[in-house]
Amino acid sequence: MTARTSRIQTSLRLATIAILAGIALQGLGSVALAAEEAVVIPAPVVDEVSTASTAKAIFAGGCFWGVQGVFQHVKGVKNAVSGYAGGSKETAIYEAVTSGTTGHAESVEVTFDPKTVTYGQLLQIFFSVAHNPTQLNYQGPDHGTQYRSAIFTLSDEQKKVADAYIAQLGKAGSFPEPIVTQVSGSTEFYPAEAYHQDFMTTNPTHPYIVYNDLPKIENLKALFPNRFSERPVLVANAKG
Repeated sequence: MTARTSRIQTSLRLATIAILAGIALQGLGSVALAAEEAVVIPAPVVDEVSTASTAKAIFAGGCFWGVQGVFQHVKGVKNAVSGYAGGSKETAIYEAVTSGTTGHAESVEVTFDPKTVTYGQLLQIFFSVAHNPTQLNYQGPDHGTQYRSAIFTLSDEQKKVADAYIAQLGKAGSFPEPIVTQVSGSTEFYPAEAYHQDFMTTNPTHPYIVYNDLPKIENLKALFPNRFSERPVLVANAKG
């Protein structure tokens, strides 16, 4: 698949979403309703204990615009970068990743202070707010393995916590359908192109953001008020 074909597909995707613009703009009034209807899932019983000042985690849950935007509003997060994980350096290019053949997933690398927010607490937000873990190889309007639900663990301890949490949520019946999130071992993370970074914050009226992602921020604020930060940590300004 050529880059031109990928761009055409991307344009068609955004054009389709734009058709929903009227619904999306009206949906601003339903954002609060979505937050009211959301339910907090149980916190992890097993969590990582760390005395480090900085740690990293990689999450994939559909389009990285929304996942990045959610974690940028979490207290204790120092940086959240949109990018690609699961494939090679040579194919970590948006036009290639959109083909769904590179092995990459649109991902977000989260740098955080584990004394302020733990890895398990980030997982709770990931599963309850950032995406729907029961959708196999898609999220909302975005379809393909590049939009799969995945956790790329960076240590044995992270894998232990992630596996235990998925088992805990499954046993508790926290979701009406089975969780399909893949837990994969350590992988290289490749930052996405500059125009993808901070996209939610810099494009709050974009139809895709309004319809798909702003409700996630409202849910984060409603369900985790003690972890919500009004001021997002932007890639352009973040350190660490």
